[in-house]
Amino acid sequence: MHEIREQLELLSPINDKDWKLFSEKLIKCAVSKKTSILKQGYVENYIYFIKDGILRQYIPLEEKEITLGFGFSNTFMSGYDSFITRTPSNFTIESLTSTVLYKIHYNDLHFIYQNTSSGNEIGRHIAENLFLLKTKREYSFLQETPEKRYINLFKDRPNVIAQIPLKYIASYIGVTPQALSRIRKRIN
Repeated sequence: MHEIREQLELLSPINDKDWKLFSEKLIKCAVSKKTSILKQGYVENYIYFIKDGILRQYIPLEEKEITLGFGFSNTFMSGYDSFITRTPSNFTIESLTSTVLYKIHYNDLHFIYQNTSSGNEIGRHIAENLFLLKTKREYSFLQETPEKRYINLFKDRPNVIAQIPLKYIASYIGVTPQALSRIRKRIN
């Protein structure tokens, strides 16, 4: 659990009393590859800290899936819009690898907000970071080519991209697998 505290400390100092209360609310779980942790149509009840593994957030459609994002080790992920609005999620989150998570329930997080001195500030920083990731992705689709989106993804996480099937990477950057193959040939 020290990884979570380290990540939280990057956002805001957390005293030992607050950490104890927060850590007591965390639930550790291990999931195997291809396990859905949030299904489209269900309300998101958790925020996840990925200790180890890779998650994929996507919209399941009849004709194809649209990958919205990936979550990697030492980051937070959630169906955050569903989490805060308490409405059904428009997407699914599944594990691409065997994954170890720590999760905190919506009710427990609100308890932390009300009973710690640093909970609200840390929660605000996590929400801001999730917002910035979303904004960065939207900007990339408005201003960058698929090739640039692929290069940025590879630059950000070169050691884990090899673990993600190419069809998901293609979907993430908004191209077909065949177009991704051509992009990869051009830049290699």
